[in-house]
Amino acid sequence: MAGAHHKLRELSHHVRRRMAVALDKAMSRLCLLRKSCAHHRVMERTARWWRAMRCGAGQVWPPRLGSLLVRAAYILAVSWLGYLLLDDLKFRAPPAGDGGGRGRPRGIDLFFTAVSAMTVSSMSAVEMEVFFGSQLFVLIVLMFAGGEVFVSLVGLASKWSKLRKQGINISQRVESHNCQPLSWPKPADDTDVDSWTPVNSDETSKSPIEAKRLRREAVRSLLLLVLAIIVAAHVLGATAIAAYVYASSGARRTLRSKALGVWTFAVFTTVSTFSSGGFMPNNENMAALRRDTGLQLLLVPLALAGNTLFPTLLAVCVRAAAAATRRPDLVEMTARNGRELTGYYHLLPARRCAMLAATVAGLVAVQVAMVCGMEWGGALRGMGPWEKVSNAVFVAVNSRHTGESTLDLSTLTPAIIVFLVLMMYLPPYTTWFPFQESSIVADHPTKETQGLRLLKSALLSQLSYLAIFVVAICVTERGNLEEDPLNFSLLSVVVQVVSAYGNVGFSMGYSCSRRINLDRVCADRWTGFAGRWSDSGKLILILVMLFGRLKKSSI
Repeated sequence: MAGAHHKLRELSHHVRRRMAVALDKAMSRLCLLRKSCAHHRVMERTARWWRAMRCGAGQVWPPRLGSLLVRAAYILAVSWLGYLLLDDLKFRAPPAGDGGGRGRPRGIDLFFTAVSAMTVSSMSAVEMEVFFGSQLFVLIVLMFAGGEVFVSLVGLASKWSKLRKQGINISQRVESHNCQPLSWPKPADDTDVDSWTPVNSDETSKSPIEAKRLRREAVRSLLLLVLAIIVAAHVLGATAIAAYVYASSGARRTLRSKALGVWTFAVFTTVSTFSSGGFMPNNENMAALRRDTGLQLLLVPLALAGNTLFPTLLAVCVRAAAAATRRPDLVEMTARNGRELTGYYHLLPARRCAMLAATVAGLVAVQVAMVCGMEWGGALRGMGPWEKVSNAVFVAVNSRHTGESTLDLSTLTPAIIVFLVLMMYLPPYTTWFPFQESSIVADHPTKETQGLRLLKSALLSQLSYLAIFVVAICVTERGNLEEDPLNFSLLSVVVQVVSAYGNVGFSMGYSCSRRINLDRVCADRWTGFAGRWSDSGKLILILVMLFGRLKKSSI
């Protein structure tokens, strides 16, 4: 009996211990569940608060303000990093300072050059031949990172990532609830990628998930096409330029005198031309190669493809890819307005692409006719007939935002200079478009917020801002305008300001021989006209370059 009683007591003790362990586990799981629910409620409340804050901000600020600020911060941050690298690396030779002195480049001049490269404005206050290969590589990175095509590629990648995350979240919600979403709220901005909705009768039968998937695949295909264009343009361009230099003894001799390698010159020139940077690794820009018509004809299509004719090139590539692959997203982009489907600014309708190409050809033809007709025996003298036509075509193409030049603009007649100012002011996608585009945006106009209406009422026209910048620079340079009126003429200042606003880089230059009061200390330098300005004038011109680079968003 005693043994049975002992065993019964052990069994009771074991059962109580097991029950205590089970109860402890149950309480732990209950606590975890309560914490999870509390955390979920907090996160849900935080999300509702954040959405309310964003909606409230959207009623005050324009919807594109965040994108504008991000882009401005990106340009300034990369420009500052480029300035620090340029200042830290070793220079090839000390440049000539003001008054003919020798010394290290000043910080304001290096920062001016870095901002000019990042905004693809090709304005320099430092001679290019003082930079070593490592510093030239920094300028290559700045121009490539600031090019419009690369910036748009980054935007496409961000958009595709956003749509991809949305697709994953939708799939998870559908799987968890085992049902289809009933409705999709329409965003306020119809031009964005998230606002596209099918309009054809056969497309409206698609579920919202299928429409989202089609849009996501379209953005992904467009991302790959733009990336392929960038890679092909740089690889083919650098290879063609290097092949030409190796085949031309005159070009090799010129580069040898500048202590430049063939591939350094080829890569630098390709990146600069395609991104509309306008810089060259030598002091004279393309003036040192004005006789190399073959090189000029290689750079002309590269400049057009990276700027004014990029939408036309992209439209051709999209149609070719759609015909070759028959992918539904590519076919949809060619059948309808691809910008409405993808939200990509550079994807224009086929009719407008054709009108854009015709407009570019017409403007180039007018400029070539003016330069050849008025400068055949002037700025073009000393060349053969074919060389004169080639140089005129090169200057005409580069006046639309690229900025490379084989001629001294100060030797051109005022009529040509005024026409070049007009070409630099025009946006790259300017077209004479006599047709009215049918667009979902036109049928469903967006509702302006109070903040947007207030901002529009306070804004001035682009010409008004340019006039303000010209007046400000005339104030900062009033001493030079009085003492050196031939170099610091009002026309030279206007050309420089409009060139900075258009991110072109054309300049009237500065010559000591044009000084009224001869100064023996004065020494000619291979820098732009802005290199002779005061620090205040250079800071104002930096603002003009930033304003011009962001003018699409500022409008």
